[in-house]
Amino acid sequence: MPFTPEQFEEMSGKLGLVKEEIGKFIVGQQEAVEFSIYSILADGHALLEGLPGLGKTMLIRTISEVLDLSFSRIQFTPDLMPADITGTSILERNEEGMQRFAFKEGPIFSQMVLADEINRATPKTQSALLEAMGEKTVTVLGETRQMARPFFVLATQNPIEMEGTYPLPEAQMDRFLCKIILPYPAKSELKEIILRTTGPRLIEIQKVMDAEEIVMAQEMVKEVVIADEMINYAVDLVSATHNNNNGSTDDWAKYVQYGSGPRGLQSIIRLAKARALVSGRYHVSIADIKTVAKPALRHRILINYEGEAEGVDVDDLIVKLLEEVRQGASVQ
Repeated sequence: MPFTPEQFEEMSGKLGLVKEEIGKFIVGQQEAVEFSIYSILADGHALLEGLPGLGKTMLIRTISEVLDLSFSRIQFTPDLMPADITGTSILERNEEGMQRFAFKEGPIFSQMVLADEINRATPKTQSALLEAMGEKTVTVLGETRQMARPFFVLATQNPIEMEGTYPLPEAQMDRFLCKIILPYPAKSELKEIILRTTGPRLIEIQKVMDAEEIVMAQEMVKEVVIADEMINYAVDLVSATHNNNNGSTDDWAKYVQYGSGPRGLQSIIRLAKARALVSGRYHVSIADIKTVAKPALRHRILINYEGEAEGVDVDDLIVKLLEEVRQGASVQ
């Protein structure tokens, strides 16, 4: 059943309150806050890259409190096993003294999951997240269990201290809706962080929405209108990332080994629709697509050896791509 304009307006207002409430505790990191919300609304997952101590854990914990969702944190380490994530069946006795197997859920069975430093665990353990992220189910000993709704994974990785890590394969990176980069706080933000965290004032987080409303918002995102012209522009952007495409720029053909696949296009459209809803609009604009392009594509583009040797930055290439791909160009 289509939603009414009044329902869209009410939901947009609530999402604005969500951002305000998160801002009471989280200082700065506007992109991280916004794209975490967009990813939840688009029913996807996010990969967060930043140095230790920049508030990654506190961000996702604060969002879970504002949205009144269950939260769990998984600290990925080299000795972490898949069963530590998904849970396992154990033998226990009932009241009659009979033994039986009972399934004990792991931390993945939460509505919001923080996969902290995911690249520190082995590929076997990393893959334990894939089914839950992609299919919203977990299969243990042949029995498939459904995940709660909404279900959101925020995985973090440290850009330094790469010794002893297992970088995520490109196929696994592709499953994340977007990749968010956490920068250093500005001087004014550093001062505000100190005032909020070392002073006597206790900041109380108010619950603004609940799980049922989030699921409703996810359905609203699907109904946000996107014109063919906007879809064509997004298709042109993704197509231009392929270095064998005639529309590719010279820098792209020179420095890029692989471009984005269809999931990159899906991510751009879903994130753009979520941004439109949060902004109080019922249709996707060109600004929505341009704003979400970098987070949606930066982890789906593989720089070749020459590009790495010259220190080419993927974000710079995407910015140049946005400048050179013209809106309204015909899709080949």
